[in-house]
Amino acid sequence: MLFNSHIFIFAFLPLVLAGFFAAASLGGRRPAILLLVAASLFFYGWWNPAFLLLLGISVAVNYSLGLAIAAAHSAKGSRSARPLLWLGVAVNLGLIGYFKYAGFLAGSVNGLIGTHLDAGGIVLPLAISFFTFQQIAYLVDLSQGEPAERDFARYCLFVVFFPQLIAGPIVHHREMLPQFAEDRTFLPRADNLAIGFTIFVIGLFKKVVIADNLATVATPVFGAAESGADLHFFQAWGGAFAYSLQLYFDFSGYSDMAIGIARLFGIKLPLNFDAPYRATSIIDFWRRWHMTLSRFLRDYLYIPLGGGRRGPVRRHVNLMITMLLGGLWHGAGWTFVVWGGLHGAMLVVNHLWRGVFPRPLATWWSVAFARLFTFLAVTLAWVFFRAESFQGALNVFSGMVNLPQNLPQKLGPVADVLLTIGFRFEGAPYVGFEDKMSILWLAFWIGFLWIMPTTQALLRNFNPAFAFRAEAYRPQIARIAGEFPGAARLQTALAWQPTVAWAAATAVIAAIAFLSLTRVSEFLYFQF
Repeated sequence: MLFNSHIFIFAFLPLVLAGFFAAASLGGRRPAILLLVAASLFFYGWWNPAFLLLLGISVAVNYSLGLAIAAAHSAKGSRSARPLLWLGVAVNLGLIGYFKYAGFLAGSVNGLIGTHLDAGGIVLPLAISFFTFQQIAYLVDLSQGEPAERDFARYCLFVVFFPQLIAGPIVHHREMLPQFAEDRTFLPRADNLAIGFTIFVIGLFKKVVIADNLATVATPVFGAAESGADLHFFQAWGGAFAYSLQLYFDFSGYSDMAIGIARLFGIKLPLNFDAPYRATSIIDFWRRWHMTLSRFLRDYLYIPLGGGRRGPVRRHVNLMITMLLGGLWHGAGWTFVVWGGLHGAMLVVNHLWRGVFPRPLATWWSVAFARLFTFLAVTLAWVFFRAESFQGALNVFSGMVNLPQNLPQKLGPVADVLLTIGFRFEGAPYVGFEDKMSILWLAFWIGFLWIMPTTQALLRNFNPAFAFRAEAYRPQIARIAGEFPGAARLQTALAWQPTVAWAAATAVIAAIAFLSLTRVSEFLYFQF
């Protein structure tokens, strides 16, 4: 069952929402929690009921280990809890390792030494990366002295809460469990319903109207690259830029929908995106993109490895290890490892650059250049992320330097320079109208992301997410005002209010999104 399906929007969600508040009104918190756990398990089992057993075992084992770790820490301190923690981490990583990486490891070994290992027809369980990492973080926190959740029903809800179960955001127990204990969570409130519905509709619009249409540009290009077609400059760059935008609108759309659905139930989830394509460096990008995964990798991998406490060399090694494993988390393939390695290398270069030039960017043109350069670097790395094989990625890169055939006579000596640095003029006979329009269309969406307010900025006056700070957006709006005169006034004018005008605008956005539900497409991050 998908967030962008008729059965979810018009049947499952309203029935569960009504049942949740009815159960809370008639029986109190516990019946409401149990109903939400049951609904979440039904939601998960809709894809493949067989994996409900795996999810149940994972929840039961981690709950039991959590109690044991907390008891050991309470009795004898963190050192006595450490063996149980390592057992829990081993169990969780063993689970994800078998289902997600057994086939990849077997294929890699076969290719390396010529063996014929067969991992069998292993089917990757939906969301295994997300609920496994979430529970690893829980066990680590308990080993450091945080209290365990003793109510099994509430622990279950923390893990299987359906708005964030499938593709995040990856939540901490300290963010979720206290909310399950608050009386106000179980009371239907008009502000929660209005804010939640607005965020959900914006996310749905991002997915079905923007991302799915960008896919019609990106998918054929990468498909042609995999088949060995000789791409030209505008095809390759158009496909790469389209995928960069598609991935953002798809995943941020999912995250918005998850945050909006949770808010309907009175629960605030953490933000997962903060305008990542406005980033002015790779360091800045990873503070804005998939923020809950970045937080997990920082807190439970980078810092335990030593972080930056042991000198710059060790910091750079730790960054590379973290990003390589982060790439492997995204998918069991060497293209993902290369993608992670590229980002690790870019982070190292970024830190070295800051060591030499520590002063922040001061002019609008330096910010604009840094933003364009960062977006370009991220887009080039996305090619490996999207391509199904190295050859497919290389074919896209080859197309990026394949210019139209009629350009040498127009460029003169510049054409000779381009030839010496690797460009070729074997592409289309000339720059076609469709090429120009596709580039202009993609440029429009990039400008849209730079100027228009994000979902959380739109609702910044109403605390749209967990630990949200409205004041954090004031410097952003001031910076946008310096870069794009009038854009700050636009951001202020569009700020969400519970008014008739915003109700009408939300209704229009919802109508367009609902009318676009003619075909159901999965979210890109479901594969991870």
